[in-house]
Amino acid sequence: MRDTLVLRVLKLISWLPLSIGRIKGRFFGWLLYSFNAQPARITKLNLALCYPEMNAKAINTLCARRMKHLAQAVFETPLVWRKGNPWVTSKVVSIRGLELFEAAIADERGTILIIPHQGNWEVLGLWAGQHQAMTSLYDPPRIELLQEWIKTSREQSGATLVPTNVRGVAAIIKALKRGEITGILPDQQPPPESGEFAPLLGVQTRTMTLINKLLQRSGAQALMCSAIRIRGGWELHFLPADEALYSENVEISLSALNEGVESIIALAPEQYQWEYKRFRDRPTGESPAYD
Repeated sequence: MRDTLVLRVLKLISWLPLSIGRIKGRFFGWLLYSFNAQPARITKLNLALCYPEMNAKAINTLCARRMKHLAQAVFETPLVWRKGNPWVTSKVVSIRGLELFEAAIADERGTILIIPHQGNWEVLGLWAGQHQAMTSLYDPPRIELLQEWIKTSREQSGATLVPTNVRGVAAIIKALKRGEITGILPDQQPPPESGEFAPLLGVQTRTMTLINKLLQRSGAQALMCSAIRIRGGWELHFLPADEALYSENVEISLSALNEGVESIIALAPEQYQWEYKRFRDRPTGESPAYD
């Protein structure tokens, strides 16, 4: 019953024009901050951990801005799912580093688009999928009724979705060897057997080894990417990956991966998912980051 209600609300939101949805999002974000809701509390903890030099006033200011962007994402993403392309592409106002993307897809090697949780990653996936064959891992949402809607949206631009298991990873490697692209969100909390600790903004963070394995086994190249929310739509950013990312040494590769995530965060810190409990796992002997 609850899942049905959530789906209906999201589908209703999907009919709001982008500008109206963002106005409402900023209001609800202000409420999240004003009432110190859980996302705001976690955001403050993460900011204090990652930016120890930042005083309480600066943390609160950035947290307030983040809550507004978080709520805007909630309001605009159902619209992205419903409209898909060519609407999404029409809302890409500008692109920074387009030449990097064009060179990558012209290369016979496959390309891993490394897309941190910033701005609206759904936009980037839909935009990229129409330029080159794309195969991506798909982890169904907890709300089962949302699965078909999201899956249909992501496949609308021609993307092929595969499960987040051994078979899915094997399919990604084959696709990369065929010269296709894939999108990987690098800043999710991996299980212990799928990650190792590496510094992220000075904090030892369990980091996925999947991207390193894909690069080593497929010979693919990588780009750091983001779709930043700006007036009228989104601005896409493509940044080169550090050469150290391709190292066979996992420790070196993971450090380079997180440095790439840091470079994306720096583009618009208020649009990064600070409300996510990224530092749940701590190295032995370190205090828990959250209660």
